Amino acid sequence: MSAITITDAAQEYLADLLSKQNTEGIGIRIFITQPGTQYAETCIAYCKPGEEKPDDTPLALKDFTAWIDSVSEPFLEDAVVDYATDRMGGQLTIKAPNAKVPMISEDSPLNERINYYLQTEINPGLAGHGGMVTLVDVVEDGIAVLRFGGGCQGCGMVDMTLKDGVEKTLIERIPELKGVRDVTDHSNRENAYY
Repeated sequence: MSAITITDAAQEYLADLLSKQNTEGIGIRIFITQPGTQYAETCIAYCKPGEEKPDDTPLALKDFTAWIDSVSEPFLEDAVVDYATDRMGGQLTIKAPNAKVPMISEDSPLNERINYYLQTEINPGLAGHGGMVTLVDVVEDGIAVLRFGGGCQGCGMVDMTLKDGVEKTLIERIPELKGVRDVTDHSNRENAYY
């Protein structure tokens, strides 16, 4: 059961919009940009077949499918998409009370908190450069091992980005974290493959 409610009025309105797109099987995709931050914006976009992401959750509605972005899903808890009419016509409204609420607490496991800040603060900043960071592991002494993907891979600036941006942000947010390391960093010779 999805956390989000799409009212019948909203479904009818969206189905009507979708029917005008002349695309067989078109649906919508619901996602939040910068979830869990004060800049969170809930977005609904057309989603042609094949445009959904592999880990989206499909929400089968009467006339179409709504694809829910997996990162956004927890933030869409209790969200309501409605269509309200007034004298001026009508408009689609989205109320997502949890969009700006961090889904983690002091007690959340370290890896969940690291992932949370990567998704909400660090990756949105890197996305402009086609890059992204994922957490590989948290190793002894609170060191986060990160993998840089996309435009960051093999980029000479990765060390700068890692140390200046990513590490600083994560340590600010998660004081018990001691530092970060790139997964390809072989300066630790003990386990490195030659």
